Amino acid sequence: MIAAKKPSQTDRWRGALWGMFVGDALAMPVHWYYDVAALQRDFGVVRDFQAPKEFHPNSIMALADTGGPGRGSQQGEVVGSVILHGKKHLWGRRNRHYHLGLQAGDNTLNLLCVRVLLRSIHRVGRYDASEYLRDYIAWMTTPDSHGDTYAESYHRAFFANYSRGVPPEQCAGEENHDTASIGGLVGLPPVIMATMSSADPSAIDRTVLQHLRLTHRSAVLERYSIALGQLLTGLLQASPPEIEPLVQQVADSLDFPLTQVIEKVNRERLDDQHVIGGMLSPACYIQHSFPAVLYLAARYTDDFEAALIANTNVGGDNCHRGAILGTLLGAALGCQAIPDRWLQGLRSRVELEDEIESFLDGCLA
Repeated sequence: MIAAKKPSQTDRWRGALWGMFVGDALAMPVHWYYDVAALQRDFGVVRDFQAPKEFHPNSIMALADTGGPGRGSQQGEVVGSVILHGKKHLWGRRNRHYHLGLQAGDNTLNLLCVRVLLRSIHRVGRYDASEYLRDYIAWMTTPDSHGDTYAESYHRAFFANYSRGVPPEQCAGEENHDTASIGGLVGLPPVIMATMSSADPSAIDRTVLQHLRLTHRSAVLERYSIALGQLLTGLLQASPPEIEPLVQQVADSLDFPLTQVIEKVNRERLDDQHVIGGMLSPACYIQHSFPAVLYLAARYTDDFEAALIANTNVGGDNCHRGAILGTLLGAALGCQAIPDRWLQGLRSRVELEDEIESFLDGCLA
């Protein structure tokens, strides 16, 4: 759906938030599919919300450590006793879908944590790291607070430390091979938006890093977090926003040859899988996943629907890429550019609307 008219500032702020949840929910049933042929066999071309299938051909959840980050033994009890109560038995079975139990239009765990963040900011009236940390711990450790089955490595690292009595502000795990992943960026847009009213130009960078460091220790990821802050701020502050030069500027700062990639795609009529899956890994690693978002934002600058469908169907870590891509294009094109069937199809739409509008009332007052 292409935006028909210039969106208002409020509509663009609203679009940035709704875009996150839509991008995640659309990709959820095919999250971490690395075999695109299997994705197409199981779901066809994903254009609408669907429920996940029980069998996931690329799932490695059975290899994940249930007592901490990364791969390892499933003897640990962080999963099952501290978080994800009653879900541990699902981890040890081969080829189980990561989001088994979710339904069409549901959001994955990281986006549910964004909702915790939205509620925290609204309650306090500003972003407060300590308040969010308390809310995050309480929500994650409460049985049946959500229906997802999987928790990324950084959640497991945090609660492994927490269960040993480490102070919450020191529970972020040590960096491992997947700490610098795009899942770490998903919680940042509301923090960026809540801090934009500050007169201190360095406040956004400082607050973004403060929030990131609650759960991630990664100098590499911090660089991309700052880049996201600059890009989202630029989109929301510009009137009207010009997404192409802003995306190009950030790509240049990260040494990603975006112009050359787009020119090659257009010249040789390449499909998106040639870029994401060929030139760039479709996996979570930030050095590939964030440039993949920039590529899709630059290729589909005026078409929210096409961009999110393209992101979903190249597979890999498409949920977290989709959340960030949805935020950026929502900020540029406004909520009016998001297909109504997607907005209406979110299973938590009513609750989300209340949380988003309450958050915006505080930010735009």
